[in-house]
Amino acid sequence: MGLFGEYTEVPFTEKLGDMIPATQKLIDEGVKNICEASFSYDGCFCSVDILKNLGNKKVELYEVKSSTSVHWIYEHDVSYQYYVLTKLGYDVQKVCLVHIDTSYVRHGELELDKLFTIVDLTDTAKAKLPEVEENIKKFREYLKAETEPDCKVGEQCSDPYDCGYWAHCAVDMPQDDSHTVWEISRLRNKQWYYDNGYITFEQLYEAGVLTGKYLQQVEAEIKNLPAQIDKAQIKGVLKTLSYPLYFLDFETFNPAVPLYDESSPYQQIVFQYSLHYIEKEGGELKHKECLAYPGSDPRRQIAEQLCKDIPLNVCTTAYNMGFEKGKIRDLADLYPDLRDHLMNIHDNIKDIMIPFQKRWYYTKEMQGSYSIKYVLPALFPNEPSLNYHNLEGVHNGGEASNTFLAMQKMDKEELEKWREHLLRYCELDTFAMVKVLEKLQEVAK
Repeated sequence: MGLFGEYTEVPFTEKLGDMIPATQKLIDEGVKNICEASFSYDGCFCSVDILKNLGNKKVELYEVKSSTSVHWIYEHDVSYQYYVLTKLGYDVQKVCLVHIDTSYVRHGELELDKLFTIVDLTDTAKAKLPEVEENIKKFREYLKAETEPDCKVGEQCSDPYDCGYWAHCAVDMPQDDSHTVWEISRLRNKQWYYDNGYITFEQLYEAGVLTGKYLQQVEAEIKNLPAQIDKAQIKGVLKTLSYPLYFLDFETFNPAVPLYDESSPYQQIVFQYSLHYIEKEGGELKHKECLAYPGSDPRRQIAEQLCKDIPLNVCTTAYNMGFEKGKIRDLADLYPDLRDHLMNIHDNIKDIMIPFQKRWYYTKEMQGSYSIKYVLPALFPNEPSLNYHNLEGVHNGGEASNTFLAMQKMDKEELEKWREHLLRYCELDTFAMVKVLEKLQEVAK
């Protein structure tokens, strides 16, 4: 809100109409920058994130997004605001989208002019004015109707945003437990299959329109096939591992506004890791962990402790190693004095996700996914200790990130409680890797 200097914010009220006279009062008083400036024309309401009041009903509109680029839906957003204000008689001099610039690197105090990119969409807003008017006309017709519009479910139900009424609208979908095309992992252009009548797994299979991994997912489900295992390929992966053997998992958070020096918007900041390890084949499983306290940059502590916990020249495993390797490279670039040790860890990481990614080990319970959140319950369906739903407080990476951010405002007692939740969650991630490896060793015999 302070992008253009001093500003006044119109207080939000659930009775939106009250925000309109509050806005007008600020305009009449000559306030230069008004945030959440609110207007209504013929029942069409909008709030402008930042309105520059130039006087004599001349204004500039700035819509602020946490996005890193101009998405097509934002063009409609600013065009609608342009419509409302021009209909009210304002001379809109400029319509802009303000979004995050990921190339910005923080050094000291935030530099708002560098954190954000301002894109002029004035011409776009003007060009879309007839489309906005036509859309509003359609919406009014919808509001008058007493029956629901006849509209099939499709990709529009999740693009640009997920709709909460999928189950209600999918009336032509199977009402039994049949799986549908929308459940096929990573299949492109699902709308085409749906529109052409290939909806259920059975219909897709009988039509012969799928190949490769997509066909494998469908066939495994409708034929209830046993696990499909390529022992030779799995053995090849296992031969690349050696003892002592370490299992590493990072937790990160990525604030839109960089909190620390030498960090950028949405940069993944490591704040925690879990490390299981076995010093020799058949040896005891041991565990180490590190979780920074919020409030200061956690990366130095993580980097130093990682170098203490993982010796040089040992084999470290990760599940989807690209993520862990990328974070280690970031730490190595940030701390040159630790670079050699960190890059030694980096260069000795192996990925135990590969057998599942390559479908050398596949079961129908994996639902076409090789994410450990699908693989683990597929391999160990009846082990409560491996069920993320049985954890308290933190059950997935998104919750872990949000928890670490929230901890910055917690009192000591609450903070320690949630630290424990984070530790147990991250520990399960690496314990899960240990169990997955044991299963691979078992089936490769």
